[in-house]
Amino acid sequence: MLETSARLLRLLSLLQMHRDWTGTQLADELEITPRTVRRDVDKLRSLGYPVNAAPGVAGGYRLGAGSELPPLLLDDDEAVAVAVGLRTAASGSSVGGIEESSLRALAKLDQVLPPALRRRVGAVHQFTVPVPGFGPEVDAEALSTIAGACRDRVQLRFGYGTHDGTKSRRLVEPHRMVHLHGRWYLVAWDQTREDWRTFRVDRITSKLSLGRRCTRRDPPDHDLAAYVLRQVSATRSRYRARVRLHAPKSALEGKVPPWFGTITEIDEDCCLLEVGAGWMGGLAVHVASIGVDFTVLGPPEFAEEVRTLGARFARAGIVDEAPGEEG
Repeated sequence: MLETSARLLRLLSLLQMHRDWTGTQLADELEITPRTVRRDVDKLRSLGYPVNAAPGVAGGYRLGAGSELPPLLLDDDEAVAVAVGLRTAASGSSVGGIEESSLRALAKLDQVLPPALRRRVGAVHQFTVPVPGFGPEVDAEALSTIAGACRDRVQLRFGYGTHDGTKSRRLVEPHRMVHLHGRWYLVAWDQTREDWRTFRVDRITSKLSLGRRCTRRDPPDHDLAAYVLRQVSATRSRYRARVRLHAPKSALEGKVPPWFGTITEIDEDCCLLEVGAGWMGGLAVHVASIGVDFTVLGPPEFAEEVRTLGARFARAGIVDEAPGEEG
């Protein structure tokens, strides 16, 4: 039989599995009597752990949410995952103020990690070169408010500034947030425009305010990450082009990312590619990099760019060097 303190820790670990336990099941696991289980549950409650109990045959014990955060028990893999996540957040994040909080939490965790786990976490930190976040900083409280509104299905009101400096007031029904290329985006139904819109959280210019509850709408795409990629690409696409790809759609899987363009099957041998970019030359190179033959359908400016680059590549000189030989 376990000593009282060890038994309490074992009981807490069982309850943290996020399932219901009957008193008999806990007694069997801990090799104690149901009466001792009840006493141990009372001790956990006195330490701040909100253990809920339901009477009857179908009743049991479950660890609930309390008014304060009690200590948590983590297994080895969970502890390493949390520590690595905190180190990553502390090394540079686009969420304002999270670095200091991450360092404080990491210091507490590092103090109690067993030596073997501390070495595992230290190895990840020592042999990883962090790249500071390059996206604009967003407020952690704003992210929390938006996430809560998505969860609770309540409207959001806020001021918003577009890339060209235009400012407006928005009333939206928030659906999800997407973190993409260092930026946070809110996908929401804009009630004024009666359509889905994507908002960069860092461009919200006023305090977020909550409105009435709203009904859940079907999202604009089952893959919201791909949807945001397309929306972002569209706003940056100064130049557009239409190209016939001489390959079946099945052969193009994974070769055309969602942010680059859309593919429509023409027949079993070719597809229509509609693409956009902020640079005509880059657009041509991207199309050529797909790796299949193609025919430019328009516009004329893009056709001319393809001819110019094709001729330049054909004239390019190539020097063959033997391995290790310096030119």
